[in-house]
Amino acid sequence: MIGRPIPERVRGAYRAEMRAARIATEPGARWRHLERAHIISQPWPWPHTRNHIAMFALAIAQRDRREAFGQVVRIIVAAPGSALGRYPEGNTGRATVSLTQPMPLPDDLAALLQTA
Repeated sequence: MIGRPIPERVRGAYRAEMRAARIATEPGARWRHLERAHIISQPWPWPHTRNHIAMFALAIAQRDRREAFGQVVRIIVAAPGSALGRYPEGNTGRATVSLTQPMPLPDDLAALLQTA
């Protein structure tokens, strides 16, 4: 995984979800876009870490201490986990979900990631 570039189609989907999270006005929508971006980014260390930093920032903005603490832990383990291929596929990345719990992939993201 180390040094493996993100396919352009996957990079575009990741950027679109991150952009949508930034411009969404409803907190639930922001989280949903960040969760989708997380699923997309898991195989690549930097985007995966960047996603958790965005989740941390949103948790701080919402004054959600539990989520913020959970994101600090995830920021620390995201890059090594991605680089080693040790991440729970489909996991949304939130502190309400175990770090190691795989989850079903949404159909559209499963199709996108199969091409990668």
